[in-house]
Amino acid sequence: MKPLTDQAAQNHNALAGSQVLIAFQASQGLILFKDTLQDRAGRAFLNLLHALSGPQPDPNVLASSYSHAFRELAGVANEEATPRLADAWQAFLVARLIDDRNPWSEQVERVGPARVSPTLREQARRDLRALQRLFRLEAVSLRDAVEALVVPALPALRDAWTPWRDLAPRRDAEPAHARDLLAARIAACEDWVELVEPLEQHWARHGTGPQARYHVLRWLPAEKELAGIAHPDPIQLSNLIGQERQQAQLIRNIERFLAGLPAQDMLLYGPPGTGKSSTVKALANAYADQGLCLVEMSKEDIGDLPQVVARLRERAPHYLLFIDDLSFEEHETAYKALKVMLEGTAEARPANVLICATSNRLNLIRENFGDRGKASEDVNWRDTMDEKQSLAHRFALRVTFMSPDQQQYLRIVESLARQRGLEIPPEQLHERALRWERQHTGRSGRLARQFIDDLEGEVKHG
Repeated sequence: MKPLTDQAAQNHNALAGSQVLIAFQASQGLILFKDTLQDRAGRAFLNLLHALSGPQPDPNVLASSYSHAFRELAGVANEEATPRLADAWQAFLVARLIDDRNPWSEQVERVGPARVSPTLREQARRDLRALQRLFRLEAVSLRDAVEALVVPALPALRDAWTPWRDLAPRRDAEPAHARDLLAARIAACEDWVELVEPLEQHWARHGTGPQARYHVLRWLPAEKELAGIAHPDPIQLSNLIGQERQQAQLIRNIERFLAGLPAQDMLLYGPPGTGKSSTVKALANAYADQGLCLVEMSKEDIGDLPQVVARLRERAPHYLLFIDDLSFEEHETAYKALKVMLEGTAEARPANVLICATSNRLNLIRENFGDRGKASEDVNWRDTMDEKQSLAHRFALRVTFMSPDQQQYLRIVESLARQRGLEIPPEQLHERALRWERQHTGRSGRLARQFIDDLEGEVKHG
């Protein structure tokens, strides 16, 4: 190891009494948030602080530590869950703080802030104070400190590094959601002890851990796990025209559900393309910041319902279990598991779980004319027929979606054209929309959106 020059030694001595050494020492006392820095980027950053804080820093080790930390933070900056803060280290730390699943955050999620242990909360304040010391180690100062110690011994590395700022890809402006607002509040907070209440409020509504990053999840039957969907369909209720009555019914039910009041399982049925699935996704988007999560399941995985519900029990969000395009053939019996879940078992269903399904028909189980009283091998044929019709009746809220008539279809087309900024004379718009309808099968909201998509491409791209 090459000895430090006198000037470098002076810089290091000043650094040893600085916030770098104090922050590194404080990190060793973390209890509740100990795992916050245990992934690759966190460990790389701590290794850099350790190299900076030693009594006789090795310039080669220090140079390698800075390069490694930069590379790891650059990788994390590409993650969707990382807040859009300029300093990559600060963005990383804030993301891990929000997502950390520890005894304090888990207790908040399970029992609510009012019943949290005072001892846990007091330790949380101390941990937050230590984390803020780490947060204050900003990019330019750290880069300058490293250069001051490395360059005298390794002059070829002068101007070798840029500070780790603005590493995230540029993105279009997006509406700020609850997670983004909390991240901004954390970054601006002068004393992180004051973050106890906002963190507890966030965890009590949105949950903890990496799963809480997403408001749309999917059940993976092979892995028996829930996976977050990073890019859910952005459909909004305002994009769905002519469904005011249906939306009002569903919104009332969802708002009761989120308020902890009795709410009903929902069945949305009607012809294809009338907006049933889009409405469910739009509701999830509209109420995401109030703690509503959508969990997609396929009909084939209904047998896993008890496992899914067990995973959601005692979690903070309110979950809408969504089964799209639900129907069963005569020989299929998986519907019985759904009936049991809808009707209830000896174990109570969690109050934070509601079931929602869409179907193209109200009678979810195929029924043949032979089931309706004609002679057959089934002695109790009426019981069989009642059994097949009973599944839909388990959904207390059944909402019908109808195909639009021509006037409604044209109103949908006009509204979508306005939303897309397409300035076309109404007569021409109507003529082309009706021509599009004649060239396709079935009039629906979906058909109207397909027409507008095609028209927008023509107008804007030629």
